[in-house]
Amino acid sequence: MAKVRQDAWSHEDDLLLAETVLRHIRQGSTQLNAFEEVGDKLNRTSAACGFRWNAEVRQNYEQAVEIAKRQRKQNKRKQLLTQKNKVTKTPLYQPEMLLEDEQNTSQEIMNPAEASLDLDQVINFLVEFKHQSIQSTHQTAKYHQLETDHQNLLKENEQLKKQVTSLEKQVETIQEDYQAFLQIMDRARKMVVFEDDDDKKLPTFVMDKNGNLEQVAR
Repeated sequence: MAKVRQDAWSHEDDLLLAETVLRHIRQGSTQLNAFEEVGDKLNRTSAACGFRWNAEVRQNYEQAVEIAKRQRKQNKRKQLLTQKNKVTKTPLYQPEMLLEDEQNTSQEIMNPAEASLDLDQVINFLVEFKHQSIQSTHQTAKYHQLETDHQNLLKENEQLKKQVTSLEKQVETIQEDYQAFLQIMDRARKMVVFEDDDDKKLPTFVMDKNGNLEQVAR
């Protein structure tokens, strides 16, 4: 089944990755084998597992890695002591046993399939690492651009707030002037009405040729 790339790593995934890598270290295996095992369990590529280990998880398990390495050395010493004890207890010359050990050792050291597999893992890891590095660079640049845009928007927002405050003061001044203007117009209207009333109350007279006064019609 083809492995699907996944971006989100859960805490359980990181814990499985750490435990598997530490176990392989203690057993004298390689980290690439650990990445391959975790990739099979999580349906991820070994390169993605390696990148996650080196970029995020390893820094939280530095002390555990050192302990696992010491345990690996201790296990190797025990194996050597066990082999020495076996050699002293067995006959010095066993042609069939020596031939079988040489064949097994040769197969373990010179196995083209495993060597090719390890090389493919390294290539896949480097390709994935390069892809992740490029993606990280793009995300960093995008973040800086968004931060710059955010700062510009904050400045523009402050300027707009100042403009709104200024416009509110202008509107308030205009409203006060308008109310004062209405009051002046109201007083002027009342003065005109009073003058008209006074003119109506005072009749106008003229004298005729006989010396009599007569009211002038309006």
